[in-house]
Amino acid sequence: MTRDRAPAKAADKPLSAPQKALHKLGLLRDIDLALHLPLRYEDETRITRLADAREGDTAQIEAEVTACEVAYRPRRQLLVTVNDGSDSCVLRFFNFYPSQQKALAVGTKIRARGELSGGFLGWTMVHPHCKAASGALPTALTPVYPTVAGLPQPYLRKAVLSGLTRAELSDTLPTEVAAQLKLRPLWTLKQALEFLHHPTPDVMLAQLEDRTHPAWQRLKVEELLAQQLSQLQSRREREHLRAPVLVPVRPELVEGPFDRAQPERMLPLHERLLAALPFQLTGAQRRVSEEIARDLAQHQPMHRLLQGDVGSGKTVVAALAATVCMDAGWQCALMAPTEILAYQHFRKLVGWLEPLGVRVAWLTGSQKKKERTEMLGLIERGEAGLVVGTHAVIQEQVQFKNLALAIIDEQHRFGVAQRLALRSKTNGEDLEPHMLMMTATPIPRTLAMSYYADLDVSTIDELPPGRSPIVTKVVSEQRRDEVIQRIRGQLEQGRQVYWVCPLIEESEMLDLTNATETHAELSAALPGVMVGLLHSRMPVAEKKAVMSLFTSGSMGVLVSTTVIEVGVDVPNATLMVIEHAERFGLSQLHQLRGRVGRGAAASACVLLYSTGDAPRLGETARERLKAMAETSDGFEIARRDLDIRGPGEFLGARQSGAALLRFADLAEDSQLLAWAREAAPVMLDRHPDLAERHVMRWLGSRTNYLKA
Repeated sequence: MTRDRAPAKAADKPLSAPQKALHKLGLLRDIDLALHLPLRYEDETRITRLADAREGDTAQIEAEVTACEVAYRPRRQLLVTVNDGSDSCVLRFFNFYPSQQKALAVGTKIRARGELSGGFLGWTMVHPHCKAASGALPTALTPVYPTVAGLPQPYLRKAVLSGLTRAELSDTLPTEVAAQLKLRPLWTLKQALEFLHHPTPDVMLAQLEDRTHPAWQRLKVEELLAQQLSQLQSRREREHLRAPVLVPVRPELVEGPFDRAQPERMLPLHERLLAALPFQLTGAQRRVSEEIARDLAQHQPMHRLLQGDVGSGKTVVAALAATVCMDAGWQCALMAPTEILAYQHFRKLVGWLEPLGVRVAWLTGSQKKKERTEMLGLIERGEAGLVVGTHAVIQEQVQFKNLALAIIDEQHRFGVAQRLALRSKTNGEDLEPHMLMMTATPIPRTLAMSYYADLDVSTIDELPPGRSPIVTKVVSEQRRDEVIQRIRGQLEQGRQVYWVCPLIEESEMLDLTNATETHAELSAALPGVMVGLLHSRMPVAEKKAVMSLFTSGSMGVLVSTTVIEVGVDVPNATLMVIEHAERFGLSQLHQLRGRVGRGAAASACVLLYSTGDAPRLGETARERLKAMAETSDGFEIARRDLDIRGPGEFLGARQSGAALLRFADLAEDSQLLAWAREAAPVMLDRHPDLAERHVMRWLGSRTNYLKA
């Protein structure tokens, strides 16, 4: 039995509150406890004389209690006066227990650690950490760990020390692999962990805080290698899985869709779709379509990420992939995170494919029972070649006849379990469906090297011709009337306008104008103009009715929350106003801006910002708005977003439950990442047992996150 496993609990013995809290933190194995590193450290290795202290110092004093009383002005508090022989200090506690008061009785000698204030008027510590002055001083800094309610630091320190003592920490880094590292000295994992849990007081705190100390470097090396190994394992495991080989079936062997009275229907479906489209594919669209078609013709399941900027034409690439699948006699599913986005896909795909004889089914959680039952029947019998919907597509009662391709749009907004559930829908014996994941948030290279190393990535790096450039203006809320006047000008030219608000109704926590108020304001300011309102709390039928009016051109202005962030395609809309733009993330602002500029007419995006009570915008908000004004390139936007906020926004559901990188930093540790990418195949090929131990030590069950 591995020593990394937590000791088994008796089946009839319930967990204590601290044990439940440990489980909540994911600290289940000894190695999990050993890898639970401190947030910061307290120096309890030295005593400071009050006579030598300075105002604002955090210090530990050793003193005798000379007075202890409960005072009631201005509020109930415990006041404890102590003297260390050089000066006296008042310890002030606003929250205290009788046991605490007893432990601080007059005559008791204690050690108290906290921030000193007062100086000339007399020293004071508010809520210091106190304990009896017994035993020798510790020789290492005291760790302070990340914790949750119900898990006090003393209990957590004891648990971590116990886990560190029991954990199996033998080296899993072969000499030939470690030799390629440029780090000297290279600490062992055991040395690194023991030091980081209990560093000596002479260490440079800056090296611990910025994680440049050799002990930190060793942990980063180990973590990055585990991540690269797990992704390489995931890729190689898929090489042994089998998926349907999707190549067009010869028409003479098929009955049904191929009508010999109509020779044009003898052509493969994807060729008929290309011929029927009212536009030509861009070179980038053709290239990625060919990459996908090559994958679909293989026995190995495709696991491909299709990335492209907003408006680059990912939907038509997905449609072509679906026709390749249906040409081979199999079914395809397309899943989108919101009903509005799914419905936009459905309308577009029905318009392209139904004239070619393809039945497209629609599945969503809000469907009426009769329609849903009909759709389920079409899917189960295989009469629906393509199924479009929300997460309803993966519900248990949905039975495909022969699913072979799963397409997931805005994949980062789905949980791992949801993506894995879609993969389990194929009815083929021992067959996996091909997976095509799409995102309009381009992935910066360092992020792709790390978190998406197990995926093949196709990039649409070219916008369709005829798209107008979008002019972006950053405008203060004080010029709101000018913006409304600009809207009147667009409406007089027969154009349409989006106005996006961050909230549906008022919040006491955030002083943001809500969509309902803005709708009323614009309706009053634009007499004779139909102003619509769209938000996520509206009934589905009402949402569809509003979108239908706007899409048809009957509605001039659409006031909306971010429900229109992706998927909405109205070429006649030429102006986007984003209210309280300083509250949005950079990626989200870029997605919203992408709703205009979809036709040939000149388009603009106005970022309306408010500073509230502050004299100016915060640094992060200003950086985001500046980036939006300076570039419309989604890849540059993504790079800046990564710089501003880190990788969390891009990782989405891949981090659901637990971050795959806790210690390494993609921007700071790019050289270590490059080493790990080169080392992973060497280790997996030459030292497979060590590789397996290394991955299980670091990731445990979290390797499942890489399979979706």
